[in-house]
Amino acid sequence: MAPLLPLALPLGPRVRLAQGLWVLSWLLVLAGGLTLLGSCRLLTQLWHLGPFLAPSCRFPALPHAALAGGAIALGTGLGVAGAARASLDAEQFQPWRARLGPLLVAGVTGGAGLLAPTLALALALPSGLDQGLEEGLGTALAHYKDTEVPGRCHAKRRMDELQLSHHCCGRHGYKDWFGVQWVSSRYLDPSDQEVADRIQSNVDGLYLTDGVPFSCCNPHSPRPCLQSRLSDPYAHPLFDPRQPNLNLWARGCHAALLEHLQGLAGTLGSSLAVTTMLQTLVLLGLRYLQTALEGLGGAIDGEGETQGYLLPRGLKDMLRSACLPGGATLGPTPEETSGPKEQEPVTEGPPES
Repeated sequence: MAPLLPLALPLGPRVRLAQGLWVLSWLLVLAGGLTLLGSCRLLTQLWHLGPFLAPSCRFPALPHAALAGGAIALGTGLGVAGAARASLDAEQFQPWRARLGPLLVAGVTGGAGLLAPTLALALALPSGLDQGLEEGLGTALAHYKDTEVPGRCHAKRRMDELQLSHHCCGRHGYKDWFGVQWVSSRYLDPSDQEVADRIQSNVDGLYLTDGVPFSCCNPHSPRPCLQSRLSDPYAHPLFDPRQPNLNLWARGCHAALLEHLQGLAGTLGSSLAVTTMLQTLVLLGLRYLQTALEGLGGAIDGEGETQGYLLPRGLKDMLRSACLPGGATLGPTPEETSGPKEQEPVTEGPPES
């Protein structure tokens, strides 16, 4: 049976295959290292931005999977680089002959089991990031005032740091703060008539104002920060709330975080795509080099022409033999095609006297 995808490899192409495989292996090491760096960077960002994502969001699974895939690619590249360099010397290649099989199995398993699914995750998971940020930021705004509630005492600090570092305000804009109570009840005077009127006028008993926290202020604005009575056109001179202004951050934190995280995921996805392609090319080259050198006893400069292949038999023959019990193949055997042998007539000798 003919092998699958055979390729004739004389001496010159064998040497060039080994040299090219060595170069591709180091490119795979570089791509795997970049994937690891991209995964670590995204993990670090998610460690800081995790409180603004809904618990049901599956986006944080992407950097963990990419971290494992990058490690597999890095190990495969280093192993194949050593094998390709040793193949140029028959004595150095002898210890590698027994290692190439496990290396190929590990590389194929890692590529098919980690790199390809991780690349699919990089394409699919960012689509659910929108809803995860929508829910997470809504929860963060609602808990901004809970500075003395166990488990939520850092919510205010995190939200202020987010708005200052990403130049954003609210979920979709500064008016989102008008619909939540962001001032803790501890700092409200219940004897103040204005405070009492605001609380009584709200169905949920919340103290709502048309103001925003200080972290929404744009420090590049030429005028002092306006934080309160933002919906009153007569409260501040030369300030019209209906017109764009530079006093507050115009963009919401949802759009800022979505752009930031999708950019990191896109970069990581590109790195994964390049790593997957290089992993495939390296494993194909290693398989052809392995099968070609096996025909020469491991000596790359051996006499004669040999051929490399992916599988010793065609894919159709392998599938047919795998489906039959005992690995039998379909079709008649050579003995069956030639028909039953004719029995020679038995000749009786003369009776003994």
